[in-house]
Amino acid sequence: MKNVLEYLEQSAKLYPDKTAVLDPEKSITYEELLHNARRIGSFLSEQEAPRRPVAVFMDKSVEALTAFMGIVAAGCFYISINMDQPPVRIRQILETSNAGSVITLGEDRNVLKEAGYVGKCFDYHEMVKHEIRETALREIRNHSLDVDPLYCNFTSGSTGIPKGVLVSHRSVIDFMEYFPDLFHITEEDIIGNQAPFDFDVSVKDIYSTLKTGAAMVIIPKRMFSIPTLLLDYLCEQKVTTLIWAVSALCLVSQLKGFTYKVPDQINKVLFSGEAMPVKQLNTWKKYLPDARYVNLYGPTEITCNCTYYEIDREFQTDEKIPIGKPFPNEKVFLLDEEDKQVTGPGINGELCVAGTALALGYYNNPEQTKRAFVQNPLNNHYLELIYRTGDLAFYNENKDLCFAGRKDFQIKHMGHRIELEEIEMAMNSYPSMERACCVFDEKRNRITAFYVGTMDGKELSEKMRSTLPSYMIPTGFHSLTEFPITPNGKIDRKKLLEMCI
Repeated sequence: MKNVLEYLEQSAKLYPDKTAVLDPEKSITYEELLHNARRIGSFLSEQEAPRRPVAVFMDKSVEALTAFMGIVAAGCFYISINMDQPPVRIRQILETSNAGSVITLGEDRNVLKEAGYVGKCFDYHEMVKHEIRETALREIRNHSLDVDPLYCNFTSGSTGIPKGVLVSHRSVIDFMEYFPDLFHITEEDIIGNQAPFDFDVSVKDIYSTLKTGAAMVIIPKRMFSIPTLLLDYLCEQKVTTLIWAVSALCLVSQLKGFTYKVPDQINKVLFSGEAMPVKQLNTWKKYLPDARYVNLYGPTEITCNCTYYEIDREFQTDEKIPIGKPFPNEKVFLLDEEDKQVTGPGINGELCVAGTALALGYYNNPEQTKRAFVQNPLNNHYLELIYRTGDLAFYNENKDLCFAGRKDFQIKHMGHRIELEEIEMAMNSYPSMERACCVFDEKRNRITAFYVGTMDGKELSEKMRSTLPSYMIPTGFHSLTEFPITPNGKIDRKKLLEMCI
């Protein structure tokens, strides 16, 4: 197998009339999804060469997922652009990716113009009317490779420009060979999609669905601010499987959603993105005691996840839930500061990953790619690339890995990896700002900005919303006359953290 379209083709053959994907407005069967994807692929084959990026600028929906598959049918790779982002960031993604084509639903072209996009813009509704070019699609497939790029997800970058993580067909196929089987996801499941399509958590929803012949229910973002509406929808759609960010699960439990209704068809709850508070996990287990609960860990650069831990006992509220053991066909290990392997319990090391699941690097960014994807220092005999995550971890007494924070100023917040330097760069760019520094309080899950300048916190927050996504806006702002300094002349971030309490 070398192309993810084989998942769709197989499921369309086995379950042609079964609903593959639905959102609150519409649904599509497997046969229709394949047919429409081939129409879009035929259209694009006249516009773009294989292995070129094509952006999808629309909210997550049946149409968006169909567009992804159409882009793949054309031999190209897709970039999902979240419409909630400010125009400046949309422009940065389009410029970094150099995408020459964007697919929209038609009415969103003005937003792209505002973002400064001057490339080709295609209306989805027109594309799905195009005739299928059998010969062209067959030629594209015949010349495709399993290492061809499949998608590019943009994450925060320390230079102030988003980084595009480029992932191949082979990496997704490798991960999907094990993921659904490990957690018993089958054609009988209904997967409730929470994650935005530009967030790699959604990759597990999409390809678990297509591989197994399951159904995927797209849950709109607005429902996550109204727990009663969300729980009604989960019950109505008889959702069985949640592969959600921790923050989404906590929203339900913190707002006491289960006192309103319990979606008792749910039998699998897989979570990732940040540390799951034991108190919130226990609330879920109280109301859905028979479900399987799994903690997943892994950055975008290694295709979704590299370790997992199935919750097999009760945890106390002050305990840390392990991130567990490696997925099959992934090597996960720890290196100390001298690049020696850490094997003993309780000793922190940088978490590193090797295997087929590694991404192709950062698109149009060879410098940062070389810094993160490097030769394994434990192997000087042949080429073996590893990804250095920048995350610290240690082994517990049961030889399970446990997350222990970051080596640098990158953080995990609201399920997203964020470079604090990017937030600081935005603040430092303002004329009335002399210097800015951000810290992250892990226990309270808060980003706090400290600065020397004349702007007030409200003004700063409003200005930052014009260039940064909402999840990167600090919760608190503190004006200082000067920064505390360490003996070696650096900003004393530890003291700043103490000032947050």
